[in-house]
Amino acid sequence: MELLHNLGIGFAHIFQAADFLMLLVGILVGMAVSIMPGLGFVMGVVLALPFTYKMQIEPAIILLTAIYFSGTYGGAFTTILYKIPGEPNDVPLLWDGYTMARTEGPAKPLGWALIAALVGGLVSSVVMVLLAEPLTAVALKFTAEDYFAAIFFGLTTVVSLAGKSLINAVISLCLGLLVASIGVDSTYGASRFTFGIPMLGDGVQLVAILVGMYGLGEVFKRVGQGLVLDTSHVSKKTVKTHFPSFKEVWKIKGTILRSSVIGTLLGVVPGAGATITSFICYGTERQYGPRRAKLGTGIPEGIVAPQIGSTASVAGHMIPMLLLGIPGSAATAVILAAFLLHGVQPGPMLLTNPASHDVVYTIFASMFASIIGMCIFGFFWIGLVVKVLTIPQSILNTIVVLFCLVGAYANRNSLQDVWMIVIFGVMGYLFEKLDFPIAPLVLGAILGPIGESSFMRSMIVSHNDWTVFFRQPLSGVLMVAAFFSILYPVAKQNIAFLRKKKSNRKAL
Repeated sequence: MELLHNLGIGFAHIFQAADFLMLLVGILVGMAVSIMPGLGFVMGVVLALPFTYKMQIEPAIILLTAIYFSGTYGGAFTTILYKIPGEPNDVPLLWDGYTMARTEGPAKPLGWALIAALVGGLVSSVVMVLLAEPLTAVALKFTAEDYFAAIFFGLTTVVSLAGKSLINAVISLCLGLLVASIGVDSTYGASRFTFGIPMLGDGVQLVAILVGMYGLGEVFKRVGQGLVLDTSHVSKKTVKTHFPSFKEVWKIKGTILRSSVIGTLLGVVPGAGATITSFICYGTERQYGPRRAKLGTGIPEGIVAPQIGSTASVAGHMIPMLLLGIPGSAATAVILAAFLLHGVQPGPMLLTNPASHDVVYTIFASMFASIIGMCIFGFFWIGLVVKVLTIPQSILNTIVVLFCLVGAYANRNSLQDVWMIVIFGVMGYLFEKLDFPIAPLVLGAILGPIGESSFMRSMIVSHNDWTVFFRQPLSGVLMVAAFFSILYPVAKQNIAFLRKKKSNRKAL
């Protein structure tokens, strides 16, 4: 009953005028940016961040959460209608969604994708709300060693899952940690890597990193690609959304259950984003599904599995961010930055602190409201989708750049922040061109100060004894898991290389 009471408080906040307006704006913005290939919901959250500076924390977090949750479905439109994934996690949806659209019309796959997004979002959100209090009780027992081990495990997991090249991911993480160390040392008060430049005295602003890497960097990449969509074959009159019947949904209940469980569980793992989750859910269906032989021919299971997986992982990403202060994805890293900008530190004290207790349940309520609103808007969305996709890329890119630069200046009314965003925008573009993952750098910059603080406290208490991280069961397990997460992909690559070399020798 207490849980329902707390959720009631959260919904009461949402239905206040300002908060409800932010919810509606967030849903619309999230779906709008996610239908544009190359933008996506991460870009939407990043661009909205500067507009939350002057807000109260509740409407600010509601806005970002609504963009995050509603954006997971918008990419299905361009994937199914135009064979162009809006996000990388939409690629598995392409294989059956676009095929079904061409054989049976686009109404059915759009309906299946919408139902899958609804189920995945609701299931994972319910699980998150039910587990929040028990997991908080566990997190409250964390020591400084446990915190450092958890952050270390999160960073190594992100590195191991970030891309094809482990070396590139490690370099990206090291650069992020280096950026995090710029400014005044929190333990001894000494200046580090400022080089006498006043603007570096306070460190590098998180907004500059996030908006630069994900905002301007993405625009630079889009300009280089010169993407143009052929929308001549799609119109509002020819495209609608058709919901499947309950009987049709019940036939694939196994797929729904499998993908919901996988998506929610993988969402808790830092670095295992919606892309990895959607591919794993599709792969699981290909391996264990009763109609696995027909996957790729346009069957509902091929649409539902990846869509549920990617949507379910969204709520899962919120768990480590809220309870441990460790973002599970790029979007939750931006939401974490919003918390910090408003003077609230996510972690186990978030639910137990009366000052922030209502904020957490307002977030929970906004998750449910965003999912339901996403489905309502999604049903009537197709007309706007067709219009938005006809906007010239030059105009769209100009709008994004304008938002980035204005948001940078609004942070501290300083042109220095604008220059910092431009610098990180160039870095983001170079990272994409050179195949360096951005996520390790961003998470390193965000988690670096928290990890450093926990590490220094552990060293001071233990008199610089490194074994302190292996004495307690939890920190010891996390440290071992962290090393394993790095060593496993290395061993896997070496084994694959040796097998290929051996097969080449036999061929000769």
